[in-house]
Amino acid sequence: MDNVSPSSPGVSARMSRQASKDTGAELAVRRLLHAAGLRYRVEHPVPGMARRRIDVAFTRAKVAVLIDGCFWHGCPEHATQPKANAEWWRRKLERNMARDRETTEHLTAAGWTVLRFWEHEDPKAVSEQVKAVVDRRLRERAGKGEAWGD
Repeated sequence: MDNVSPSSPGVSARMSRQASKDTGAELAVRRLLHAAGLRYRVEHPVPGMARRRIDVAFTRAKVAVLIDGCFWHGCPEHATQPKANAEWWRRKLERNMARDRETTEHLTAAGWTVLRFWEHEDPKAVSEQVKAVVDRRLRERAGKGEAWGD
């Protein structure tokens, strides 16, 4: 697939300003997780996969939190299909979703618990779910006598 700009210069400029990390949804969830006493890594590399990152990683618990944007990752509720250059965008967004599935499968096979959320989800509900899973995973790992190092 060529890397030619899919849209007009105005649309391309707008898209290039779109945050790929530290989005409002990510920041809101991270603030709540931190306030709950959890410590994590931000933009942590996916082990064994070049150029892929985990939004919020709990390395000891092996919990990966990914907060996906509705447009870029194909939210079933809010995704839109651009009309200009529709075929180019369809292929681009399909590749994004395939990459998401591949990353989830890779992390799961490596023993990680993967939690994916949409940007529109309530940050409080997301943080509560993440905390519950992290706490459970840490208890499980401690019960098995696994090392606690990062």
